Order: sequence, then structure tokens, then C-alpha cells
Amino acid sequence: MSEPRLELARKMGADIALNVSKRRIAEAQVELGMREGFDVGFEMSGNKNALPEMIDNLTHGGRVAMLGLPSESIEIDWSKVVTHMLTLKGIYGREMFETWAAMSSMLKSSEILRNRISSTITDRLPASSWREGFEIARAATGGKVVLDWTRI
Repeated sequence: MSEPRLELARKMGADIALNVSKRRIAEAQVELGMREGFDVGFEMSGNKNALPEMIDNLTHGGRVAMLGLPSESIEIDWSKVVTHMLTLKGIYGREMFETWAAMSSMLKSSEILRNRISSTITDRLPASSWREGFEIARAATGGKVVLDWTRI
């Protein structure tokens, strides 16, 4: 779990960005005054405890977007997934044209959104410094790394 990345999420306006290795999802639910569970969860850590705990704290019909790649197998209570009608969706790469067009429209329509998204970029390097960029990204201590192809 990366505290700097969780802090980036908080700065962007997330109600709670939770480090599941330190706090339970159920605690966050109580903190937010929720009684029936979360409608949507985004699992970005790859932590093996995050998904099962998220499943335990979703409302009926809840949805999970899986963006983090787990480093080991994750045990899932499939009876809970089925009986609570939960949807798990793996997301990897991009659905190029649809998501880019939607995001472009959103970014054009909101200066606040543009500023928040821009704040996730913590490093900008010339394309010739790609090795350094990959090292920074691998360290997982910051946000997004942008390689500038106009500065080669």
C-alpha cells in the first residue's frame, strides 16, 4: 500500500482513501454513516485482503472495479458474490476510443476536474529519461509519470 498515493486520492477529493493493511473497510463504512454497504468499490492496491473485505462490505447489487494486479491468488466467497448479486469487473488497459472520448469531454467541461487529474502527475521527464521514469513508477511512491516526447 502506498501512503503517498492514498494522499493523492484524498487531495483529489476522495471521501476516504483506505489503507486496508492498517484499517478495516467496515470502520470506514461506520465513519461515513453507512448502514447498507458501499454501492461501488475500486480495488487498486492488489492487496490480497482488499477484495474479500470489499465484498463483505458491499450492498446488494454492488459493483467492484478491479484495477490493481494481485501479487498472489485471492480467495473469494463466491456464495456471497452470487447471493448478493455483486458484479466484479477487471479493468486493464484502455477501451481506447470510448473512454478517451468520454474523458476528453469531461476534462473540457470542468476546470476543477482538470486540476484534480493534473495533480496526480508527480513527475514529468523528457522521453530520453524513460529509464528514470520507469524506476520512479516502479517505486510506487508518487503518482503518474509523464514522458514528454517534445523533449527528447
